[in-house]
Amino acid sequence: MSQHIRDRINRQLDALGEERLYQVLDYVEFLESRYGQRAATPPSTFQRLADTIEDRLRTGGVAASTVSEAMGFLNKAVSALNGAVAAGKSVATDVASAAQRAGTALADAASAAAAPAEPAPPPGPSAWPPPPPASPVTPSVTPPPAPGAAGTSPAPDGRRDAGPETPGTSA
Repeated sequence: MSQHIRDRINRQLDALGEERLYQVLDYVEFLESRYGQRAATPPSTFQRLADTIEDRLRTGGVAASTVSEAMGFLNKAVSALNGAVAAGKSVATDVASAAQRAGTALADAASAAAAPAEPAPPPGPSAWPPPPPASPVTPSVTPPPAPGAAGTSPAPDGRRDAGPETPGTSA
């Protein structure tokens, strides 16, 4: 609703008495239920309670001025209770955020304590990973001498030739 229309309605309502204001309220509620294009802003729990009490007083035949006066006191109480609820929500939010921060810090500390420690590097120059092993060494095998080579062919007397004879040695 534009501010201009709101101000114009308020000026007209200021000229009416309490009894007529309740009739206007009833008519506005009827128009809202019949032609409302969007849902009205839902009242708080305390405001719903105050509205219910007001409706019961009006249907009970209590004078409009008495209902208006009672609602003035009740609205002051509703305002105080809404302030207390807002303060309680603020405290609850602060406590919840502090608990969340503490829980996060505790979880971080637990995960840091549970993490395995990395192995210490070996002393001295870094040789990690160790070099690959050297290629396997094959023992040197001397091939057998070829037939007819010195020391392999039988001598005419049947002995193996051990090479040239040295003087003073006999077979």
